[in-house]
Amino acid sequence: MFKLDSVQMPQQLSQAAHDHEKVFQWIVELCNAETRENALSELSSRRDIIHDLGPMIWHTTGTIAALLFEIVSTYQFVNPPTMSLQQVTRLCNALALLQCVGAHPDTRSQFLKAQIPLYMYPFLHNANKCRNFEHLRLTSLGVIGALVKTEEQEVITFLLTTEIIPLCLRIMETGFELTKTLSTFILQKILMDDNGLSYICQTYDRFSHVALILGKMVLALEREPSTRLLRHVVGCYVRLSENSRAREALRQCLPDQLKDMSTFSECLTRDQTIAAWLLLLKNNLESVMPIDVSPGVPSLVKP
Repeated sequence: MFKLDSVQMPQQLSQAAHDHEKVFQWIVELCNAETRENALSELSSRRDIIHDLGPMIWHTTGTIAALLFEIVSTYQFVNPPTMSLQQVTRLCNALALLQCVGAHPDTRSQFLKAQIPLYMYPFLHNANKCRNFEHLRLTSLGVIGALVKTEEQEVITFLLTTEIIPLCLRIMETGFELTKTLSTFILQKILMDDNGLSYICQTYDRFSHVALILGKMVLALEREPSTRLLRHVVGCYVRLSENSRAREALRQCLPDQLKDMSTFSECLTRDQTIAAWLLLLKNNLESVMPIDVSPGVPSLVKP
């Protein structure tokens, strides 16, 4: 047994060193136009098992520039939409690698300071519903979703300076189920941050836009239920109800479907959290906590 272990250990170390060398080779190959497509594919397919891939990419000279070039060089094919499946696949691989950089705690701050998420926004603006562009939107949202999943205030502060909320709201209204779900998840995470909640509830226009889209989603979910999507929609309502002025407005505009527990009975059976949240929402709206009536604070109730 001792002899077998002593033989296996050097072999394992040798294999690990070889794999590490291959990863670095692929990262270097990102900077070469002729080898970039294969390197993108190899690294993207292994991104979940390569430890510290984000920092490795960030700290290798030229790689971020190469990945950004992959993005900006496709803008011309977004409008009008003429991007091929091969182009979309290659672009999504590049976005997946940037997601590794943004999601890693050692490179997240630099990622935000460089405003790299903004490079994904043109793909979120595009409303084409063909499969290729829906996949591209989903991957772009994945980069933002990985950022908000950290629940770090730095991320929310950055996003509030951008147009991510109206972009998510449009996708929530017009996208397919996966992009709707991810967009609603992003909105929910923004709302979970105190600054995000305050930002959305700061003006009637912001709140009413969010409430309008959430209301439309509830109506759509009544026709075509989705437990996962409903969970995030209800989560958004619960968080809004924790703001005193939003709570006042929701008493008037909350969809009737959320007041009747039987509307989504099948979804509630599958996910007990939704049922608990609906009860919490009901309790919040029945609360007699005082409303902020400070001078200059606008009402969120429709004039």
